[in-house]
Amino acid sequence: MKHFLLLACSLFLSACSLPAEARGSAVRSAPEDSSPVLSVLEHNCVHCHGAGRLTTMPPINDTHALAKLIGSRWIVPGRPEASRFYQVVIFPDEVPGAMPPSGHAISKKDAHILRQWIKNGATLPAHNVTLTPRGPLPRSI
Repeated sequence: MKHFLLLACSLFLSACSLPAEARGSAVRSAPEDSSPVLSVLEHNCVHCHGAGRLTTMPPINDTHALAKLIGSRWIVPGRPEASRFYQVVIFPDEVPGAMPPSGHAISKKDAHILRQWIKNGATLPAHNVTLTPRGPLPRSI
């Protein structure tokens, strides 16, 4: 647990240290093709990274918050393997920092959706979309 918190804090701080123009440059208009990605996030991420999250966790409660992670080390458009966001969801459960931390990895299908989204440029709708937790709560909550 201590390793996870240390990793999460360092990743969050590194993302916050980027200039605002680098963090905000990812707000690009996308057609409705981002809806599968938003669904994956609502089913796997928003329970912990949404409203009421720990301050050490990057926010994924809406698409404007998510956009701030794009163009940083978290989400490198066109390069899923270089994106920390993608790396942590494909880590085996035993690796500190694997997401979700509740001992049940996201499905390969969902990981593939995230990978393709990043590979295709990680675009989001121009208007803000609030993300709502869906599905069962993770065991860690």
